[in-house]
Amino acid sequence: MALPFFGRKPASPAPGAQRDARARAEAQALQDDRPPPTELSALDFTGTDHGRALARVAGQVEVRECGSGIGAAFEEAAVLYANGSDDDALAVLEAAIGAEGGEGGEGAWLMLLDLYRLRGERQRFESRVLDYATCFERSPPPWQDLSGAASKAAGTELPLVNLNGQLSASAERQFAQLAKIARGSGGVRIDVAKVRGVDDSGCAVWRGLLAGLAAERLKVMLVNVQALAEVLSQSVRTGEAQARDTWLMLLELLQYAGDQARFEDVAVDYAVTFEESPPSWEGRVVASREVAERPCEAQQADPDVFVFERELCGAANEALKRFAAFAADRREVQVDCRRLRRIDFVCAGTLFNILATFQAQGKLVRLRDVNAMVAGLLRVMSVDKVAHVTLRH
Repeated sequence: MALPFFGRKPASPAPGAQRDARARAEAQALQDDRPPPTELSALDFTGTDHGRALARVAGQVEVRECGSGIGAAFEEAAVLYANGSDDDALAVLEAAIGAEGGEGGEGAWLMLLDLYRLRGERQRFESRVLDYATCFERSPPPWQDLSGAASKAAGTELPLVNLNGQLSASAERQFAQLAKIARGSGGVRIDVAKVRGVDDSGCAVWRGLLAGLAAERLKVMLVNVQALAEVLSQSVRTGEAQARDTWLMLLELLQYAGDQARFEDVAVDYAVTFEESPPSWEGRVVASREVAERPCEAQQADPDVFVFERELCGAANEALKRFAAFAADRREVQVDCRRLRRIDFVCAGTLFNILATFQAQGKLVRLRDVNAMVAGLLRVMSVDKVAHVTLRH
């Protein structure tokens, strides 16, 4: 029985369509040599059903069991984790499952194993996986450090996009794709090492892109800019009031290079040439070549996929606003949640409202590769009733 539903109840898919979708997923999995994605709605979360009110969270939010199809202890753990009480969530899960492998369904077990991974506790994870395999007669999820420290060490904060060739106004589509990636990930790193040159119209488009992303408060890093700055410096002449966007793009690159001394020299030449004040030195985010070239799973960023990552908190979350804008002109929306660690209770409620509106508009939203702790909260909040949710392997 689902939680009280705050929106239009979704129509159930036709049995034939459901079978076809599952068959396609299994066929693709065989081709990729990996198991089909685990659907949240297919998991058993039932276990100890103590029928009591859930813990009061942060002294303000109280959630009571309403027959959600997920045992009350596991509802409690999901809400505790969502509100940052990781130790309490772990204690609830371990007590509910029990030292001997216990009463929890597979969904609850996956929550416990993922919580170990999110905390970086490999020893405790490995002490439990044999019990999981024995209980459910299937291979357990592999160890993977999903703690925040691991993400930083891997350099996966922002996707990396490589620009190359000769850029002009005709590259506007390429810049538009780059903007989609930035909006989907909260920012972007742009490697310009292979850009051979940019004409003045291309500089105008590029500057417009950077200004737009800055206005949206998205993080942008330009890396390996020195060679391109040299190329642009050959295209400007002091005293010749031409190629104004090239001048301004050169000043922008010098900021990303962290070369303030040269920036000041070029700024003086710009003022003399155009008889107007040049941009002020602000100092952009500088990234080394080593960071730019570090392998990163986000390098293959897809502009047609929105990315949720890190932690989503609060009703007015900026990532949710970008998500709503991203999905506005799409009928089917893919959301990558591989790097999403946590959603708090309030933000999950806002996400439900957004998804319920999309469903009423006939949109299909797929939240893929969700960790089991977040998935537990999505189950509690009935998000799996208004979107297709699959767990990460």
